[in-house]
Amino acid sequence: AALTVRFLTRRFIGEYGDMEFIYSHNLTVDGREILLHIWDVPSSQEQAEDGSSEEKRIQWADSFVLVYSICDRASFNILPLKVQFIKAAKEGQSQEKVPIVIVGNKRDLHHQRVVSSEEGRLLALSLDCGFYEVSAAE
Repeated sequence: AALTVRFLTRRFIGEYGDMEFIYSHNLTVDGREILLHIWDVPSSQEQAEDGSSEEKRIQWADSFVLVYSICDRASFNILPLKVQFIKAAKEGQSQEKVPIVIVGNKRDLHHQRVVSSEEGRLLALSLDCGFYEVSAAE
């Protein structure tokens, strides 16, 4: 997952906006070639859509990376609802745990931080998700 997070953050530098993209990337992990398809959807777009579009994306995906800004409390506060929605849609069909990673971005802007690392870690722990803090700019 750390490789994927590094790829994601490197790939999306300067690509913030209200458009969605699907990226494909080949990766070798433990000698196996893996093809990743990444559907990047800005939160602002999801809020403007109905739930059926969001559910369609959830059914399409095998795992999820939810990114918030450590400088934006609102982007952090919406995470529990997003995780609940994903788990209800995915785990309702099977007993398998859906892989979800929460990523705090903009670690380089520590002077503007409003969400502590500890808050992020505790939220991820309570939601049974992975957790990383990164800086796309670095």
